Amino acid sequence: MRSLGDSAIVIEFGDDINPLIHDKVIQLIKIIEQDPFEGFIEAVPSYTNVTIYYDFVTVYKAFSNKNNQTISKIVSAFIENYLHKLTIDAKLEHRTIDIPVIYGGKFGPDLEEVATHNAISSEEVVKIHSSKEYLVYMIGFAPGFPFLGGMDEAIAIPRKNTPRPAIPSGSVGIAGKQTGIYPFETPGGWQIIGQTPLELFLPNMSPPTRLQSGDKIRFVPITQEEYEHYKEEHQ
Repeated sequence: MRSLGDSAIVIEFGDDINPLIHDKVIQLIKIIEQDPFEGFIEAVPSYTNVTIYYDFVTVYKAFSNKNNQTISKIVSAFIENYLHKLTIDAKLEHRTIDIPVIYGGKFGPDLEEVATHNAISSEEVVKIHSSKEYLVYMIGFAPGFPFLGGMDEAIAIPRKNTPRPAIPSGSVGIAGKQTGIYPFETPGGWQIIGQTPLELFLPNMSPPTRLQSGDKIRFVPITQEEYEHYKEEHQ
């Protein structure tokens, strides 16, 4: 546990990206949100840690007269109490969401490059990519962008040396050992292998993202006809 400025504390669970550590991340967030301390703002997950943001002034007004301690120590005491409530064998419920994807062609201009880099066929890349179940570790980079764990290293490939100035909304990409989905058009350097017709950033909803940390997703290959039909239905 370490302070991050005067209004946040980071709780680290390790340095290994794996589902067991992430289960602790999600469990801690749920515990805090069910019983937040006065001044709590939000808990933000990442691969291996949680950052707890709080309002310094609110905490000071609520607790400084009761303790001759710094604000960070007061908040740390609350977090220690939350950590004691973590259970090793907690069975967390994960939403499982299917993401339809059209692979290759104009929708996945880097599919052939990924195949060549790994000395396999494009069909094998699609088969491998769509046969795994992925865990959403965190949302970042852009609103609604999911960082996914669980990709087979057989289709790993480095980012592009020169990023594209515009990646289309819904593009499914690979960067190193990670895969992810661009929620809207933005510059980016990931290798694009397909595209989903689903909208991931939903500004009129709360929370405004289709996917959340802790979700599990599966990529489902679709045809161009199915892609166009979906787009027409949801315009």
